[in-house]
Amino acid sequence: MPNVKSIFLTKLLIFLSISLQSIHCQADAISLEKADSLFDQRSYKEAMEIYSSNFEDGIYSPAMLLKMAFITEGIGDHEQATLYLTKYYDISPNPQVITKIKSLTGQNQLVGYEVSDGQRFFIFLTEYQDYIVGTLAFFLLISIIAIWWTGRKEDKKQTYWPTLMLLVLTFLANNFLNGPKTGLITSSPTYIVSKPSAGGDLVDQVEPGHRVHIKSSKDIWYEVDWKNKSAYIKKSDVTRL
Repeated sequence: MPNVKSIFLTKLLIFLSISLQSIHCQADAISLEKADSLFDQRSYKEAMEIYSSNFEDGIYSPAMLLKMAFITEGIGDHEQATLYLTKYYDISPNPQVITKIKSLTGQNQLVGYEVSDGQRFFIFLTEYQDYIVGTLAFFLLISIIAIWWTGRKEDKKQTYWPTLMLLVLTFLANNFLNGPKTGLITSSPTYIVSKPSAGGDLVDQVEPGHRVHIKSSKDIWYEVDWKNKSAYIKKSDVTRL
């Protein structure tokens, strides 16, 4: 008969490791409150320093991105304002954002901002990833405790499949529920070619402001989805979002 305590401890360790992986960096509440207070007081430079620090650490919210776009547009840095608005669009697709990006970039037509219903649903899931992982981890802990409890009673039959299913779902939600890999074209002009080489046929020549879905990376090139076809852009011409 297997050692029930050993099984319990092993699964508990697995649970704890997954829980630790699911803890994402959160913005320091005090620093963000200070930044928001500075923004409200129109101390934009000081607020931007705090926002930028959090953004570089991968910590941001839709509201923070809009404030950063407002500040950078105010100082005439339209490129950075466009970057923050495009990142905002990744989180919360909104047609009004596209209109604003067009005005900032001087583009009448922008490519890459189309979002299907399926993509919107996936964006919704990624936005609440922490809650989904936390909920699954909670039920995983409950299932582990239930197995340990029933294992103490010799007349009780143990069932492991719910725990295994929750373990797999928690792992998948924590590691694969990520937003789309997108980039913003930031060089003028940018050449989009058919092959990842200087000898590739020219597919398009565009100005900054277009958004691309990045499919893969190869040397100095990104393979992107351009107008529903695969094409290649130099990495130096794209800023990852």
